[in-house]
Amino acid sequence: MNADNLRTHSSVVADIVAKVPTQLIIGGAQRPASDGATFDVLDPATGGILAAVASGSVDDALACVDAASAAAQAWAQTAPRKRSEILQRTYQLMVDRVDELALLITAENGKALADAKGEVLYSAEFFRWYAEEAVRIRGDIQTAPSGANKIIVIHQPVGIAVLVTPWNFPAAMAARKIGPALAAGCTTILKPASETPLTALALAALMEEAGLPAGVVNVLPSRQSGKVVSAMLADPRVRKLSFTGSTEVGRTLLQQANEHIVNCSMELGGNAPFVVFADADLDAVIEGAMIAKMRNGGEACTAANRFYVESGIADAFSARLTQAMGALTMGPGSATAVNVGPLVNSATRSKVASLVAEAVAAGATLELGGQTPEGPGFYYPPTVLTGVSSDAEILHTEIFGPVAPIVTFTTEDEAVALANKTEYGLVSYVYTADLARGLRVSERIEAGMVGLNRGLVSDPAAPFGGVKESGLGREGGVEGLLAFTESKYIAVSW
Repeated sequence: MNADNLRTHSSVVADIVAKVPTQLIIGGAQRPASDGATFDVLDPATGGILAAVASGSVDDALACVDAASAAAQAWAQTAPRKRSEILQRTYQLMVDRVDELALLITAENGKALADAKGEVLYSAEFFRWYAEEAVRIRGDIQTAPSGANKIIVIHQPVGIAVLVTPWNFPAAMAARKIGPALAAGCTTILKPASETPLTALALAALMEEAGLPAGVVNVLPSRQSGKVVSAMLADPRVRKLSFTGSTEVGRTLLQQANEHIVNCSMELGGNAPFVVFADADLDAVIEGAMIAKMRNGGEACTAANRFYVESGIADAFSARLTQAMGALTMGPGSATAVNVGPLVNSATRSKVASLVAEAVAAGATLELGGQTPEGPGFYYPPTVLTGVSSDAEILHTEIFGPVAPIVTFTTEDEAVALANKTEYGLVSYVYTADLARGLRVSERIEAGMVGLNRGLVSDPAAPFGGVKESGLGREGGVEGLLAFTESKYIAVSW
């Protein structure tokens, strides 16, 4: 990595990080962990320490529940219009401060600045969407079929919600949970990933500035993730868990939530296939492939993980994708000319490198990349593999890096079978000029979302979520709001 770029990067991000809270936010107040514990947040671009952040204990977790409980009744009874206005002000503040928030995300996550700006604006849209939906939580009334009474259905806040978010989209995943929870009238405890707690803390401070009452959003960074989340789930006042992360951790949390009958939303792992038929517009395919694969440097649950290309165009596709990936510039994410920042940490880079090495050892051809660079930071170059064995581990696990393995197919049935050959089912991508085939394949693929001739599916107004081991429930859209409510039926006669 260029030494001058790294020095400039370190100076820029240090100035941004210095403005961010580094203590727990409980009941509207910043405070240290009860036992004084802290942990270091690293800069993926250099491997250096950005900040020491308070590491919440079980006692702190229960204090968050106390604060959320104290604020719960007043927030639930707050007029929908007032809740809406606070969410709308939060949206506007995020848009106004997109540059500094993007730099903060880049500092602790590593992603390229353009991706970070895109994340901030996408995150802000959740607050705008749910500001609009907060005033439109509708009920229902009908006459019972017997005619004996009226059936009235209303939607009430589910209660205190624990929100557990990952490191790859530290602003977007928080906004996608906080927005609907607050619109529905719930108070919350946000447990951000230990790699990226600064964005969550900055977001809470910004919401306070927007007029959010104390205790409605509490932020609990902690290195004791399992212990603090378990303690909150065991508290009978907690009625909702919304988790985004790995299937393995999600399975454990579901078991714990089951013991206490806690309402759960789970957005878990993915293994997205990117299916290309021979009649597809290759220019559009490459454009979509670069978005689906390289958005966030490949560190996304929606990232194209497996490329299945009809044999007649496989060579042309591989050559074009290799050219496009090879044109990307790798470096510290804060540099405007950089397209690919570092991966989030050393363990993630080691996993990516291991998957590539294993695939090559099993006979895959390395068309681009595949070599870990020397120097500081957690960088891994854009990489393209062809001739990948069908049983290679890289096709059966989330890569979470800038690596594109390519496999060929010959028939539609084979393409669908390959796409469905996974326990995951979050998102899939299909490219074809035949709309009937595109819709037919979209129906047959086992996924909660399909990008048909599109490399991007995420939208705050759309239901986001998967099938099979990719999760339970939906975030975003009207469904995302109703996930933070309980339906109450009132039988009455008049």
